[in-house]
Amino acid sequence: MDKRPFTCCFTGHRILPAGQEEEIWRRVYACLEPLLEEGVRYFGVGGALGFDTLVAEKLLALRESHTQIRIILVQPFLGYQRRWTPVQQSRAAAVESRVDRVVVCCQRPSREAFFARDRHLVDGSSCCIAWCTRATGGTAYTLRYAQRQGLRVWNVAQIGERG
Repeated sequence: MDKRPFTCCFTGHRILPAGQEEEIWRRVYACLEPLLEEGVRYFGVGGALGFDTLVAEKLLALRESHTQIRIILVQPFLGYQRRWTPVQQSRAAAVESRVDRVVVCCQRPSREAFFARDRHLVDGSSCCIAWCTRATGGTAYTLRYAQRQGLRVWNVAQIGERG
């Protein structure tokens, strides 16, 4: 079965505005709720700090009331979090231990590994929810790639207070 029509990926910056995580999640959930009603149940998250971690943790909490949710953690390469602080590594390990599947795109660190991760997320999805405030960098690349691939795309950084 092709799961792509039932899959949504996420992309976003590693650094989020201070104190804005709940507002960002509110915006994400406003896009996510109708997708759940449409039957989207697979969610791909890139495993980075910031937006990816926020979304993964919130999806794990949401899965308690929406048991159909499946969370796929997509990492660029083995040992991806090796240079993170112990607190960051612990937070990532807590997420990784609870997701439904972990995909590692490359065996070795490289710039290409990050692009491979981003393409993997998009190529397996029919929609993408992003937090993108800049025109350059990995999040902007992934967002543009998703648009070129014909995914339905929401950039919640542009939604504003209206939800």
